[in-house]
Amino acid sequence: MRAPAFSLRKALPDGFLDQLAAAFGDNLALGEAVRSQHGQSETHFAPVLPDAVVFARSTEDVVALVKLCVAADVPIIPFGAGTSIEGNTLPVQGGVTVDLSRMDAILQVNVEDFDCTVQAGVRREQLNEHLRDQGLFFPIDPGANATLGGMASTRASGTNAVRYGTMREAILSLRVVTPDGRDIRTARRARKSAAGYDLTRLMIGSEGTLGIITEVTLRLHAIPEAISSAVCSFESLEGAVDTVVQSIQIGVPLARVEILDDAQMRAVNRWSKLDYPEQTTLFFEFHGSPSYVEEQVRTVEEIAAMHGGGQFCWSNLPEERSRLWKARHEAYYAAVNQRPGAIGWATDVCVPISRLAECITRTKADLANASVPGTILGHVGDGNFHVIFSIDPNAPAEMAEVEALNQRLVDRALAMDGTCTGEHGIGLGKQHCLVEELGDAVDLMRVIKRAIDPKNLFNPGKIFTL
Repeated sequence: MRAPAFSLRKALPDGFLDQLAAAFGDNLALGEAVRSQHGQSETHFAPVLPDAVVFARSTEDVVALVKLCVAADVPIIPFGAGTSIEGNTLPVQGGVTVDLSRMDAILQVNVEDFDCTVQAGVRREQLNEHLRDQGLFFPIDPGANATLGGMASTRASGTNAVRYGTMREAILSLRVVTPDGRDIRTARRARKSAAGYDLTRLMIGSEGTLGIITEVTLRLHAIPEAISSAVCSFESLEGAVDTVVQSIQIGVPLARVEILDDAQMRAVNRWSKLDYPEQTTLFFEFHGSPSYVEEQVRTVEEIAAMHGGGQFCWSNLPEERSRLWKARHEAYYAAVNQRPGAIGWATDVCVPISRLAECITRTKADLANASVPGTILGHVGDGNFHVIFSIDPNAPAEMAEVEALNQRLVDRALAMDGTCTGEHGIGLGKQHCLVEELGDAVDLMRVIKRAIDPKNLFNPGKIFTL
């Protein structure tokens, strides 16, 4: 059995589905197949189906749905691409899932201001395809082709965060529907503001518990003149981490730097039909002018050689770079599918980079003694790494073992003044970890939640219990 998501489902009030049908017509789905698609998790959480799915086409649709749900005391759960990791979109108390994926219009691109406004259902790859001819790009890359509204809701980051930051830094403003049915804008397009409470940052990472994001205004960046990628394998995990830390400490502006341990590289080779050395490996990307990129590559190559790095294979050919990062982006599926019929349990932590080598090394030792296959990969430039377990869904002992390993990892990160999650969010899976990390500050979060959503209808049961 998969780890169950708790459920406090209440029956829908009489006539409520008729109200939804009258308001949304063909954009309402009640069939089990569609509901099942919206009740699954990417990882180990048990399915929990919503009572209904509404495909919103506009902010006005979301406002109308919220008003109906609030009047009937029915939970409402926002849904984008369904790529979240910690059960963030599971309707654990039943209710209506509002699917925003059809709100996929790119509303405005302000080339001179380096920003754009998009509907919440726009996916990051779609946006970058649209921007390419204008010499701009959006850098946040969590791996999955997620929706930008979902990325805002979970405060996503990913492979480019070491240079370009996370969704917290990338967002200028949000359009949000609140639990009382109001349609608000959290800020204007100005690059800075001291106008009142920072409602934009309050909504970023709130996982749909405080508002439903319908539009996002984003910072953009110029496409670099030159982009080069490189791969380097290492004799030891410590050598790879030390290479990254030293490169950052001397000021090399790494655009991306990813670590995959030996177990992850074995899985990647099998899954993606590649032939990389099955050692701990760093994947790099460098941005800038041709001469500046060449200088960066040369500097990091020298540092890698000092720490046991092997051949430094690099290329600026787009097709070779795409092949490299495709393998990285498929790493989760490669890790999970090491065993036939397995499911994944993915977890992440983030620590100060001065403690990163110690944290990864001790975690690697735990995995060496585990009976369940586990791999390590991560965005080592900002101290964030992931562990992916491949587990038998019908083996409760494996679930218990992985839960214990996950707790040891979180405890280790917190002892280093790190965090229980660098980018996955809290969702269902790490609620107790949040309390361990922030203590009484979680009570203040509860106060905010009760003030904004007094009926507890927006994605209830996530982040913390009330």
